[in-house]
Amino acid sequence: MELAELIALRPRPAGGVLVTLTRRCPMSCAHCSTASTMETREEPDPVQLLAFTDSFTPADRPEVLLLTGGEPLLLPETAARLARSARAAGTRTALLSGMFFARSRKVPDRLLNAVAELDHFSASLDAHHEREVERAAVFRALRAVRETGVAVSFHLTGTGPDDPYLADVTRAVDREFGGTVPALVNEVRAVGRAAAWAGPARTTGPAAGPGGDPGPCAMAAWPVVAFDGTVLACCNQDVVDRRPAPAHLRLGHVAGDDWATVRRRALESPVLRMIRTVGPVALRSRYAPGAPGAAVAPRTGSSCGDCRALGSGAGPAPEVVAVAGGAAGALLDATAARRAGAAGPVALVRRYGCAAYAPLVVARGPAAPAAPAVGGADERSGSGAGARADSRARTGPEVSG
Repeated sequence: MELAELIALRPRPAGGVLVTLTRRCPMSCAHCSTASTMETREEPDPVQLLAFTDSFTPADRPEVLLLTGGEPLLLPETAARLARSARAAGTRTALLSGMFFARSRKVPDRLLNAVAELDHFSASLDAHHEREVERAAVFRALRAVRETGVAVSFHLTGTGPDDPYLADVTRAVDREFGGTVPALVNEVRAVGRAAAWAGPARTTGPAAGPGGDPGPCAMAAWPVVAFDGTVLACCNQDVVDRRPAPAHLRLGHVAGDDWATVRRRALESPVLRMIRTVGPVALRSRYAPGAPGAAVAPRTGSSCGDCRALGSGAGPAPEVVAVAGGAAGALLDATAARRAGAAGPVALVRRYGCAAYAPLVVARGPAAPAAPAVGGADERSGSGAGARADSRARTGPEVSG
């Protein structure tokens, strides 16, 4: 499964499911969206997770299971079991790693055995990661991963399109792999440890359109299993971490809900359908939760904040149910998903990631042009010098998301 195919599935409601295996991580990057440490033992029950993936069937399953963390490869056997369980129903598995294991000259066999069960492997690389694991070591380890036959990619993040680090690292990836390894490039997100220092530019949600409304939200398409086992409709880090979760974004819990139940709730919710088709800003501007046609409170300043605020009332306005409920709502939802899918993975990354580098989501090949020359970066190799935030940003396209 190549990166472009994975990203193209992102707007499809219930087209995938994102599972946070653990909040633990052996690295202490200053940008970490989950503020992970090795002491934070917050993770879903692996037995419950396996029961959840065992509930996938060939007739009712997500197309992809995305494993993340923290560092999911701290639990390689669990990752492998989940991948095998998913594959039995026809679901493919992708995993995002911070590459802590690249510190060793040789990738441990138990990790390679787990990776061999995957369909896609993505390596996080950025200025903060490079202070803990050298770039050359990450390249070496990714080559070993690719030798297992698994498709690979990079997840890169910088401060924005003019970040010299991004210009440098994308050139380095191109030189090392000859344009055959794609990359998802995201921007700084002021969440987790980065909340204390990241700049204010586009900290949440997609880029706004000319009228200031970012429009439909594709990030409300895939269910997300959070660190406590709660299943949510959104990958925004505030939603993943805070309890209670907004009622309209809570889909269940792996302790008692199977995939069919989670999928049905995700697909049939009138509020989620409206978030995916017109977006939370437009929805909140027209309907106050539980108060038909009433004016709503002032905007929160972000589309994600507006979305969370939709859960502050007793329930969706009757007009929302009338518009987005039943077969008509299902058709609107499916039409919006098809439109987003037809635009392709590059368009999706332009909207949610770093637009200047969006074409890198598709492997270019050795004869293709190099990455955009932005920021006046020099030809450094080894550790990068810019600031980067949130390799696992839940507001990005993965999951990301």
